[in-house]
Amino acid sequence: MNRDSTLIFTKQNNREHNNFVPLLDIEELEDLDVILPKKYQRESLNLPNIPEIEIVRHYIGLSKKNYSVDTGIYPLGSCTMKYNPKINEVISRLPHFSQLHPLQERNQGALEIISEMSNCLSEITGMEGFTLQPAAGAHGELTGLLIMKKYFEENNIVKNKIIVPDSAHGTNPASAKMAGFSIIELTSNEFGEVPLDQLEYAMQDEFVAGIMLTNPNTLGVFDRNIKEITRIVHDKGGLCYYDGANLNPMLGICRPKDMGFDIVHLNLHKTFSTPHGGGGPGSGPVGVVKRLIPHLPEPCIITKDKGIVCRENTGASIGKIRAFWGSFGVIVKAYAYVLSLGAEGLKRVGQFAVLNANYLRTRLQEKYHLPYNRICQHEFVLSDKNLPNEITTEDVAKRILDYGAYSPTIYFPLIVNGAMMFEPTETESKQSLDAYIDILFNIYEEAVSKPELLKNAPHDTPVRRLDAVTAARNPILHD
Repeated sequence: MNRDSTLIFTKQNNREHNNFVPLLDIEELEDLDVILPKKYQRESLNLPNIPEIEIVRHYIGLSKKNYSVDTGIYPLGSCTMKYNPKINEVISRLPHFSQLHPLQERNQGALEIISEMSNCLSEITGMEGFTLQPAAGAHGELTGLLIMKKYFEENNIVKNKIIVPDSAHGTNPASAKMAGFSIIELTSNEFGEVPLDQLEYAMQDEFVAGIMLTNPNTLGVFDRNIKEITRIVHDKGGLCYYDGANLNPMLGICRPKDMGFDIVHLNLHKTFSTPHGGGGPGSGPVGVVKRLIPHLPEPCIITKDKGIVCRENTGASIGKIRAFWGSFGVIVKAYAYVLSLGAEGLKRVGQFAVLNANYLRTRLQEKYHLPYNRICQHEFVLSDKNLPNEITTEDVAKRILDYGAYSPTIYFPLIVNGAMMFEPTETESKQSLDAYIDILFNIYEEAVSKPELLKNAPHDTPVRRLDAVTAARNPILHD
């Protein structure tokens, strides 16, 4: 299919009559040129000359080309693209939520939802204070690091370095840099874990503020020395930051506070069932232990006998980091999700996330190379090592599209050459996983007998294989 066939202007014909567009029933503004400069005014609408039925069919056809978690498995590792129950969407769109003006958020109903959601997250993570202001995960990371920085400043301690393992999420070092820290990277050992000897050596530096850790990490591996890691950091006066983007398999099973962490950010748009992707909105709440509560962004919510009130201007806070209270609609969806599942339901989410990932892992390693052969948590990483006929990760990923499924995250984490990172999530059935396994097995057999089929894939998508290098260096951002 030609790329231009997706443009509606290519479908217009020489119809005798154009589409009828009524004139506006307002007087022409004499000072229009002042309000809107002439260069931005349109002489004509330049609408395509197409009957309404063809317009409808065109856009319905485009919508069918979209792939989403509602149409099939979406196994993007590190992103938790799980199904979002529609009841959460219905609840968030109730007029008393969706029509609430941000300046009205200081009413008792909205404040109670924010307060109760904070309490739920505190119970889930073990943290004693939360802010729901951050807009997304990376924003939560920045908020947590600013809290860490403020803590040391308030105690007149100079700390300007952060330890980040190479198995962490890619946003960790970027967020640390934005917060004013320099980065000390630790290389994972043969088990995909933090090497304790390297950590102890790094913590000899008096300027190290602490560690940012993703656990389970991007390899899907739970660090078995986690309590020893946090102890080493604490013994040297550092703080431990938990990247909670991979919390899905930990729900109801293991809490960051119990691992020894002081600060945690979560992703409501991953773990707590708010649609993920498409540009947002997201939500990245940050939780802290008791001694760090004074440094949380303001305003903070405090429950008193006469109702819920807001705390502001304490002097120790890092200040407001988002307008109003954050993404209120996202918070409502996550609150509905947590209440509908309850404690036992959330625990089953964690259990099935681990079960599904390990089922997929044990089956796929029959054909594909598994660099870290361990029980995984929510995700695992394969590689293109040992694939026949010089077939690469990209070849496999592109061929998956021809089968009508979505590819895993590829070439990340960077510590695995030719990485393919799979996260099936808890919402996929065994039948769905078996169908996906069949696709990967078929592709392996094609790699053996028909390698050119993979090297030229995809064949059945609206857009064929792109020149990724040229696209990155010379992107076409508009037609």
